[in-house]
Amino acid sequence: MSGEHADRPNGRETNANRRAVLAKRVDAGTADLEEIEQLAAAAGYEIAGRITQTREEDAAYLLGEGKVEELAELVSRTDATHVVVDNDMGPYQTFNVGKKLPEGVEVVDRFTLILEIFAERARTRKAQLQVELAELRYELPRAEAKASLAKRDERPGFMGLGEYDESVERDIKRRISDIREELSSIAKTERARREERRASGFDLVALAGYTNAGKSTLMRRLAAELDVEENADRHPDLGTTAESEDMLFTTLGTTTRRAELDRRDVLLTDTVGFISDLPHWLVESFESTLDSVYRADLVLLVVDASEPVREMREKLVTCHDTLHERNRAPICTVFNKVDRLDEGELAEKRSALSTLAPNPIAVSATEGTGIDALRERVEAELPDWERERLVLPMTDETMSVVSWIHDHGHVETESYAGDQVTVEFEAKPAIVSKARSKAGELTPVDA
Repeated sequence: MSGEHADRPNGRETNANRRAVLAKRVDAGTADLEEIEQLAAAAGYEIAGRITQTREEDAAYLLGEGKVEELAELVSRTDATHVVVDNDMGPYQTFNVGKKLPEGVEVVDRFTLILEIFAERARTRKAQLQVELAELRYELPRAEAKASLAKRDERPGFMGLGEYDESVERDIKRRISDIREELSSIAKTERARREERRASGFDLVALAGYTNAGKSTLMRRLAAELDVEENADRHPDLGTTAESEDMLFTTLGTTTRRAELDRRDVLLTDTVGFISDLPHWLVESFESTLDSVYRADLVLLVVDASEPVREMREKLVTCHDTLHERNRAPICTVFNKVDRLDEGELAEKRSALSTLAPNPIAVSATEGTGIDALRERVEAELPDWERERLVLPMTDETMSVVSWIHDHGHVETESYAGDQVTVEFEAKPAIVSKARSKAGELTPVDA
């Protein structure tokens, strides 16, 4: 539990002016710094050192005071500019730890770091609004706490937190209300767009799961060459398929592409990755983005199968908890990265996680293993289509109706006899109904 100094390369480009010592406290067991190290690297920090502690939370410092002294010594020795703490810190804990550190060293807690990454990656109006909402919801209780202490203590700038201004709290609440209203308007437009796509015969499939589970790589495997414009939520820097990189939060907004399946026309949407221990307010701030998951026809829940069973179970539980209340679609679990496992290990994980992940599809997005089986599973899990047989009179408009049916459903047979065309096809119920309506409007030329 003592400090460890290391300058290990992490494979990412870092900012030499942002050197961070990582710190974490846990109530019991051994603190795991892997995720916070990935987050810090994603934010552009060079990792200068690490320090952990196992003990109950100290109300004043989070860590014990002695451990904070050790942290300060490690910061001085490594010339760190920041301390990144893998815990949620109260404003006074942040202030107290900062006072123990060399002058100018900034303390960044877990959620501040996550919001920093989100802010950097937010390229669209919707993403920027969601990040700002999360930042304001993070700041609001701190402003309220400051107000409470200001009323109890007459000293300006109590504990170095600055003089309290009542208008700050009001401004935060007003801005939160304004952002929610704008996001609601955006969500309404997106819901209308989804329904238009359904009416055009598309099924909507969403990729969900933890960040770095390989969702974007899997999307590259499934996507067809045709790009689908996602308007405000499309990444402006992406090409024909989603970006794929071993880095957290490469996907912050949503990216939608047409999937390459046999019979069904499917739009596949990649969304922001989940991450452990996110507070409810942060998840709610991205509700508009998660709508693409909640309102899909099918959710592909992607899991990194190379991780230990314990971690896979914890992540599956978190994902199901996040999706449970609002998700309307069936969930198909995808065990990704199976190229890193042997058959025995995969079988053990299937058995151990069968309650949370019944009958998962095993794939390797990087190598293409299991992708054909996944495509078949997607088509099998999507809502059932209706079968229909239409006999159309031959008119000037008949072939355009036949072409429309081809575009919006799966035509099994198409035959011509005399002045009639017979089309047998499968399609979504709404498409079958519309095809019947179009057929009923055809008037024979000699009528």
